[in-house]
Amino acid sequence: MHETFLASARRVIEIETAAIESLTSRLDAQFIQACELLYHCTGKVVVSGMGKSGHVGNKIAATLASTGTPSFFMHPGEANHGDLGMLGKGDVLLAISNSGETGELLNLLPVIKRLNVPVIAMTNKASSSLGQHADVVLDISVAKEACPLGLAPTASTTATLVLGDALAIALLDARGFTPDDFALSHPGGSLGRKLLLKVQDIMLQGEGLPLVTTGATVSEALLEISSKGLGMTGVVSSDGTLAGVFTDGDLRRILDAKADIHTTSIDKVMTRGGKTVQSNTLAVEALNTMENCKITALMVVDDERRPVGAFNMHMLLKAGVL
Repeated sequence: MHETFLASARRVIEIETAAIESLTSRLDAQFIQACELLYHCTGKVVVSGMGKSGHVGNKIAATLASTGTPSFFMHPGEANHGDLGMLGKGDVLLAISNSGETGELLNLLPVIKRLNVPVIAMTNKASSSLGQHADVVLDISVAKEACPLGLAPTASTTATLVLGDALAIALLDARGFTPDDFALSHPGGSLGRKLLLKVQDIMLQGEGLPLVTTGATVSEALLEISSKGLGMTGVVSSDGTLAGVFTDGDLRRILDAKADIHTTSIDKVMTRGGKTVQSNTLAVEALNTMENCKITALMVVDDERRPVGAFNMHMLLKAGVL
């Protein structure tokens, strides 16, 4: 029984892999025309399909919307009963039907044509009713379905999904879509936090900022580290600029040298200068700096190297950047 399961799974993957690979040879002038229609669309890309095609269409619409092409899914059944009002001039319809004869879609075509909305059809039959009324036809035909009965849409839905991804990413590349653009449409997820969160959003500042002045003793620096809880303190000169930092690592080196923490000046044992970032630095960039330098905390300075904040790895973890 176990071998039967595995053999069936391998056969499905082989069939669907072949279906995907066959799409490459069909990337022709029709695909380019579809991309141009979508690229120059001044409204929204409205995706529509019934059944499994509808489920795939939902995903294609979501991928388009999140990669810079405004899009949404319109259920053709509901569109026949009022939701066609979602469609307007300036939009483009991406209609998905494996057979090209889905009645709910075909019923919409007269109104769609009256609105002068271009139609891109994804179907396995260019000669179908949908194909004949479309401005562009994208071929999603497959040699065979993975379903041994040839009934359940399997390889054909996979091919449709991949071709939809191809459209979305081709448009993403053409628009010069950036990670920052992507983050704007994903503000609530971990990716959005990584791409939008800045150091100023998480750093300690004001009274919470660990600082001592040059000339202070190591014991005074330790009290500051203990009270502020970042495992480090900044050391500032008389003009308010950052002279250096003193960390747990510096303390271990002092103890190894058996120096007197009550009499030793912080100036002699601090790390001069020290790694810093500015408040408008992306938190994920600050994390990369910390990992590359093998440090767990950073001082934040302004353009004149005056300390304005500080943060550590735990704060990045709490903010969801890690």
